[in-house]
Amino acid sequence: MSRCRRVHDAGRAYRRVARLAILLACAMLVPPGAAADTPAPATAAPAPAAAPAANATTPTAGPPSDEYAGPPPPPATLRVLNRPVFEFRAPYFGHPPSVRVQDATARIQDILERGGPGAVGIRVSGHNRVLTIDGQLAFAVLPGDVPGGSGEAMDAIANNVRIALEQAIAETQEARDGRMMARGAIAAAIATAIYAALVWLLLRFGRWLTLRMLKVAGRASKRYRIGGDELMRGHRAMRITRAVLRVAGWVLLLLVTTEWLSFVLSRFPYTRAWSERLHSFLLRTATDLLVDTARALPELLIAIVIILIARSVDGMQRSFFRRVQENRIHVGWVDKDSAPATRRLVTLAVWAFAAVMAYPYIPGSSTDAFKGLSVLLGLMVSVGASGLVGQAASGLILMYTKSMRTGDYVRVGDAEGTVIAMGVFTTRVYTGKGEELMLPNATILGSATRNFSRSAQRPGIVLTVDVTIGYDVPWRQVEAMLLAAAQRTSAVRSQPPPRVLNTALHDFYVAYRLVCEAAATGPEERTQAASDLNAAVLDAFNEHGVQIMSPHYFADPAQPKVVPKSAWFAAPAKPPPPDA
Repeated sequence: MSRCRRVHDAGRAYRRVARLAILLACAMLVPPGAAADTPAPATAAPAPAAAPAANATTPTAGPPSDEYAGPPPPPATLRVLNRPVFEFRAPYFGHPPSVRVQDATARIQDILERGGPGAVGIRVSGHNRVLTIDGQLAFAVLPGDVPGGSGEAMDAIANNVRIALEQAIAETQEARDGRMMARGAIAAAIATAIYAALVWLLLRFGRWLTLRMLKVAGRASKRYRIGGDELMRGHRAMRITRAVLRVAGWVLLLLVTTEWLSFVLSRFPYTRAWSERLHSFLLRTATDLLVDTARALPELLIAIVIILIARSVDGMQRSFFRRVQENRIHVGWVDKDSAPATRRLVTLAVWAFAAVMAYPYIPGSSTDAFKGLSVLLGLMVSVGASGLVGQAASGLILMYTKSMRTGDYVRVGDAEGTVIAMGVFTTRVYTGKGEELMLPNATILGSATRNFSRSAQRPGIVLTVDVTIGYDVPWRQVEAMLLAAAQRTSAVRSQPPPRVLNTALHDFYVAYRLVCEAAATGPEERTQAASDLNAAVLDAFNEHGVQIMSPHYFADPAQPKVVPKSAWFAAPAKPPPPDA
């Protein structure tokens, strides 16, 4: 039901667009008012006494344009029945082009209202070319109106103006012909009916095609799988399919509407120029698109070749470093720990070089918009990625200095655990207590890092226990108790033998450190070994009645703070079995 409702909504949208297009066409068929740049003869025509003189006088090579005081006037276009005929550029006898357009419009309308055949002629008068209608002056083309102003250019421009004027006069006569206008209206009505039928068929066909394609997309999403999972979820595939069909429907409806509107506008003389402009715009756009595509193909092919070569080189270096990481290849300048980081660096270098080489061949790369976008992206990266660059540099320093490796047991500040992954920006540490820490590489590089795996003679870790004992306890007794605790811990190795170090003589106590190796490889095993060793130390000191002064010593208590052996397994603790 939801699919049908969506399809129904899409059809409703198409119908709304069709109604808007029909209303637009009807508005275009309404007889327009007088053009803004074509004044009525009654207001724009010169005085009756001046009109015959203007018609009887043939313009000669008028005075130069500098007789018009002030800056150069803007050009003005002469239009006859909404069709551009000629653009006046030069002033004439002090009159700007806009006044020349008004005078020419008034004379042409006056001549056409007399009902003559409308024959257009060209007469040479000095450097000017005079356009006549039925032998009467319409307007003159001056050398200042034509770029260059040579005789050949004047003749060519005058001939083009004559053709445009003849077409405008023919359309004016057609607009006054009732039969021709009736035929145009009938043709427009038939075209509108056909257009409405096509829109209805497109809506029905679009609804049917949408239902079919949604079913196909749903089946295809279940058919194509990667690793047992769908390549694309069904609802997402149907959403993409619906969006593609909707865009295709809008484009097709727009093309049909454009063709219908162009045909309707071409049936009437006043709107025929709009139809030609619409057709020329579509044709020019399509031609420019095809020409630009054809021109860009060679350079685009070069860019594609560069990208393919870069992809091949990247694939080869990835394979090489993958083998180094798997210990299948041994080279002196990179090992398995630094191979992933080196692979990423080489990948970045390969694609950066390919981008630089392919950039000049990308279509539009030489435009100002493309250059401005490149500068903007570079500025954004340089300003916003300063922290990321610092993190990446820290990660590379950690990898290539080999201060730690994956699998090492380290302590960074208050964080302690096994390194399980080293990335460019962060390092992941598993504590063995159900916690995974994500440490920024810059933090690790700026902190004192203790590596408990690097000094171990065999796979495992170095365990340390620090205790502070008062001066009244013999140091030999403390050393013996710490060594006994190490012997009681099952994970502690006998070789190399554990040892006790007197690390400091403070004001009120002595600091001792027990150092031993544990045969623990996993994060949980290492955490458990450290916990067992600490428990054994507590038992050894309680057993001999020696008080641990950690973390600080203030004064001797009345009774030593020790736990007698009889209370080691106070409730709810339970003693181990006798054979343990």
